[in-house]
Order: sequence, then C-alpha cells, then structure tokens
Amino acid sequence: MSETESCRAAHVRRTFRELPSVDVTGLYSSDASRRREAGLALGKAARETGFFYLVGHRVPRTAIDGVLAQARRFFALPTESKLAYHIGLSSNHRGYVPPGEEVFYSGSLDQKEAFDLCNELPANDPDVVAGTPLLGPNVWPDLPGFREDVGAYYRELLTLGRRLLSGFALALGLGETYFDRFVKKPPSQLRLIHYPPSSDAQAGAGIGSHTDYECFTILLATAPGLEVMNGSGEWVDAPPRPGAFVVNIGDLLETWSNGVFVATSHRVRKVATERYSFPLFFACDYWTEVAPLPELVTSERPAAYGRMIAGEHLYAQTIQSFLYLRQRLDRGEVRLPEGARPLSSFGHEARERR
Repeated sequence: MSETESCRAAHVRRTFRELPSVDVTGLYSSDASRRREAGLALGKAARETGFFYLVGHRVPRTAIDGVLAQARRFFALPTESKLAYHIGLSSNHRGYVPPGEEVFYSGSLDQKEAFDLCNELPANDPDVVAGTPLLGPNVWPDLPGFREDVGAYYRELLTLGRRLLSGFALALGLGETYFDRFVKKPPSQLRLIHYPPSSDAQAGAGIGSHTDYECFTILLATAPGLEVMNGSGEWVDAPPRPGAFVVNIGDLLETWSNGVFVATSHRVRKVATERYSFPLFFACDYWTEVAPLPELVTSERPAAYGRMIAGEHLYAQTIQSFLYLRQRLDRGEVRLPEGARPLSSFGHEARERR
C-alpha cells in the first residue's frame, strides 16, 4: 500500500458516515484478472472502514428463508423450553444464550437472546479427544427441520467465507490460496440472534460495543439496529439492505495484515421493532499461530502486533464475555490462556487507549 493510499484510508476511516458496497461477482470468475479486481475492492473497504455491504454472493434465497423460519420457531418457544438447551450445559459452548448472559467491554448487559452453533467435529477427532475448548458436536433443538435448514445455511456461509478469504489474500498481494492451510476445520461460529422490541429503543444496547474476535464476520439482519464506530469515535448507522450481507474485519485479520485491515468497533442498540440477525464468525483453525505476515512487515511498517494462537484468543474473549464462564473462572474451573488479551483489545477504542 502506497503512502497516498495509506493517507486516504486513514482519512476515510476517521470520517465515513455510511458503509461502502462491494460487489464480489468477480471472485466467482474463471478470469484471474476479474478475481483480482474483486479482491482489491474488498481490500479497499477493509482498509478504509473495516465494514461494508457485500453483494454479488451466491447464497440462495432458500437458505436464508430456511434459517429465518427456524429462528422464529425456536425463539417463540417458552423460556423453560429454550433453557433446556442453555449454553452452559454443553461441554463446548453450544446452545441457547438467554438475555443478559453476555457482558462486553462497556460492562452493559445485552438485551438479546441467541442460539450458538459451530463447525461439528466427530468424537474421534484428535482435537476433540484432547479436550480442546470450543470444539466438538453441536446442540440441536428438537424441532423438525431445524438441523437441516440451519445446517444448510451454515454450509452456504462457510463456502462464501472461504471465497472471501481468497479475495482478502489477493488484496494483500498474496496468492489466492495463501490462507487455505489455516482453515481445514475452523471453529467458525454461527449465531441465531433475536432482539425483542423495546419501548425505549435509544436507551442501552442490544449488544454492547466490541470488535469480533475471528478473521471476519458475514452478517444477515432483518431490521436496523447495527451501529459502526468510525475513526473519530462517532456511531454510524448500518441498516440492512435487500440482497446484501454486512461484512466486517475481525481481530485475527487485523493482526495478520499488520493493521492494513482494521477491526472496527460496533454495537447493536435497543430496537423498536423485532430484529433477527445471523452472524457467521469466520475463523481459522484453533491452533493457528497468528502474527503479522512476513510479507507485510517492512522497515517502514514494522510488526505492530505480537503472536497469538487463534483459538486461544477466541476462547479467552469468550470466557471474559459470558457470565457462566466468568463464574467458572472465579471458581477456578477454567483458566484464561497465557497472554490472554482483555476485551476490546482491537478496534477504535483500543487504539484510543494506546
């Protein structure tokens, strides 16, 4: 990235008032030049805002309709039925998340409820046998078609995520398959989230301010509520657009890119109308060592981040933001990985504290 491009990116980062739109149709082309062009467009948005609308994807409408229908069915269940799948009952952080279970950097209790699932690994997988945190089977509600419809949506988003990762590699001047070796069995989490309507939609938050812990996030939402922080600390509305996903850079890709890409702080305010959202947090394999890539470290741009293990970063952030895990931490039942970063170690708020 030239000095001129760097200055432009910094200016846009400070001043943007809406999210850009990136068309990734070219990533599906057999023409390498079209794939590179689409990758460069991804890179521009990742440098300047860290958040953007994504169009030109190939996720079918049937998959989107299926996950939305199943989320509505599940969250309409009585509270006691949902609590039978409480996330704290699982051995690997899967299941139902009731309102108030999560606490982010600001300390505010969020107002949403969620159902969390991830990439399923068989019981004989070496990492599962070794008891690696967060890995293993999902918890599936006893609802007809839930596993099939939600599983189909998960597979579509994981496929899209791999396509985007190749585009980000191109944007960084790397080969398209550069990151493939790091995503053999990634613990990429899908959340089904339900925000009930509030009579005081401007007070408090549906989810408090944070950055996402993984490489990047692919989000589908049914109603406004998402707000993104620009580099001046101002909150910018990011309402849903028909046919588009919202994509944002996470902590790991900011680290890999040596800060060329930026993980942008965001939150969800309380909403006046019922809202569903479906973020897929695209991760790399648990034991991946993440540090600024050697290709992106120069005398003019020295390494700005230390090394970390991807899964340990995710696990540490999860322990610190879920009440049931914080209670286990206090009781000595779980431990933070060595060198664990505190919440909000990336994004605008972290830069302000440096």
